[in-house]
This record gives sequence, structure tokens and C-alpha cells, in this order.
Amino acid sequence: MVDAVTSPAASPSRNEERIGFLLVFLSALCWSFGGAMVRFMETQDSWAIIFWRSVWATLFLIGFMLFRDGARGTLRLFRDMGLPGVAVGICFATASSCFVIAISYTTVANVALMQGGVPLLAALLAFLFFGERVAPATWGAIAAVICGVAIMVSESFDGTVSPIGDSLALLIALAFSTATVITRRYSHVRMTPANCLGTMIAATFAATQVGGFAVSSYDMAWLFAFGALNLGLGLAFFATGARLIPAAFAALLGTFETLLSPFWVWLVHSEVPSTRTLLGGGVIFIALLVHLGLEFRRMAAPVRPGVTGIPTPN
Repeated sequence: MVDAVTSPAASPSRNEERIGFLLVFLSALCWSFGGAMVRFMETQDSWAIIFWRSVWATLFLIGFMLFRDGARGTLRLFRDMGLPGVAVGICFATASSCFVIAISYTTVANVALMQGGVPLLAALLAFLFFGERVAPATWGAIAAVICGVAIMVSESFDGTVSPIGDSLALLIALAFSTATVITRRYSHVRMTPANCLGTMIAATFAATQVGGFAVSSYDMAWLFAFGALNLGLGLAFFATGARLIPAAFAALLGTFETLLSPFWVWLVHSEVPSTRTLLGGGVIFIALLVHLGLEFRRMAAPVRPGVTGIPTPN
């Protein structure tokens, strides 16, 4: 397997598409356990959590690329990703770091449900910075997402949750959206080395902020799972599977993280989402489903003469 853009001449077979669906679903499943894992840790130093999580994720991703592509192939992937890959790495470092800090201030549900609007925020950013055409239906969905986020953030105004936590949750969504737009604009950016660079950046910055690197063996076990399995394995699944299926389907499967993350925390830690979180998150989720449903209809429509077809996913 290679981490490359699939060409029309080498489109995935039906069996490969099934594998792609499974891998992307598994990536969302892995990521959905993140909030529940953090709640088990005893250390109160968020920067220590970010450092060790990023270290374990980096080691896992480097090992994954070495196993898949060999030493020369891994070096070539890092060399060829260029400045767009660095930008994606910075976005990912920002998002992964803010996630750990955000859930120490607000609920996991607030963080997860705000991330549900990432595909629509990406469409808005692509319009603002690159002039990509946005369909009227997408504008409507973007407006709905903004309303949903406003409902969720309104809890910050009456002291129900921390405005810092909700602001960081919104920053996570913006960082992921920016990374999506950059990847779409520069199709040669490879997901695995860019994300690995992001974990390296996050670990380096956290090392300058951490109060102390020492954690208990209990916490280290959870940090290994949080970094290698939750983050690293999820990224490996996504990077391998997303290139085998249309991007719209990958986005739909990604919403399982949004749905499952608050559920695991409620099931394990009894952290019940507030009414406004459920209402605002419901608005975001419905807008996303309607938007993706319209995209699927468009993709299923016969290709008109002179139209090349649907771009293959990155």
C-alpha cells in the first residue's frame, strides 16, 4: 500500500472500497475513545498528557511507515510533502493539543459535537480563501452549523461551562477545517507524514510548557493507549482507508466519532451532556447529514458529456 492519491486509471475495486469503509470506520471508532481515556488519568498537568500522547503517537506512526514503506520510502514521504505538509502538521498539532486542554474545561460532548461541523467549515474557508464555489444548499448547512455552535457556546455566557473550553473546541474545528482545505488545495500532501509531523510539533511545544515529565505507571499505561492506539492507530486506519473511498463517504463515517465520543464518556464516567449541548449538537449533526445526503445524490447522478467525473479522495 502506498500513501498516494488514487488516479482515475487505478480506481479502487469494489473489494478495496469495502476495506476502505471498514478502515475509516475503525479510525472514527479509535478516536471516539479519546475523551473517556483522558477522564481516567490522575495527572492534572495537561501539557504532560499532550507530551506523552504525542510521543507515543509519533513512535507508532514512524513504525507504521517504516513497516509499510521502508526507511527510504518513509524519508521520501517526509521530503515530498513540502510546505503544505508542514502547514497541515501545524494544524494537526494545534487541534490535538487543544483537545486535551479543552476537555479539562468543558464537556467531551461540547468538543465532539463542534467537530461535527468540520466539513461545512472547510467549505466556507475554501470559499473565503480560494474562491471555491459553494452551492446554496451548502450555505444553508453552514448557517445551521453556526446556529448550532452558537447554541452550545451560549452556555459559556451564564457560567454553565467555561468559555475557555468552548473557545478551544471551536479552535479544534477550525484547525481541522484548515487542514482539510490545504490538503484539498495541494493534493500532493500525504496524510501520514503530515500527521506524524504534527505529533512531533505537539510533543516539542508541550516539552517547553510541561511542569514535569514524570507520571505514574498507571497514567503511562493510559497515555500509551491514548497516543499509540487512540491517536496513532486511528490516523493509520484513516490514512490507509480514506484513499479507497469517496471523500463524502469518509466524512459521513467520521461522524461516528462525534456520535460515539459523548456516549462512551456518559457510559463510563456518567458525564451527561446538557440540554443546550444536545440541542446545538443536534442542529450541527442534522445539517451535516442533510448536506452529505445531497452530496451523495449529486455523486450518484450520471456524468454529463464533457464532465470528467468526481475527484478521487486524497
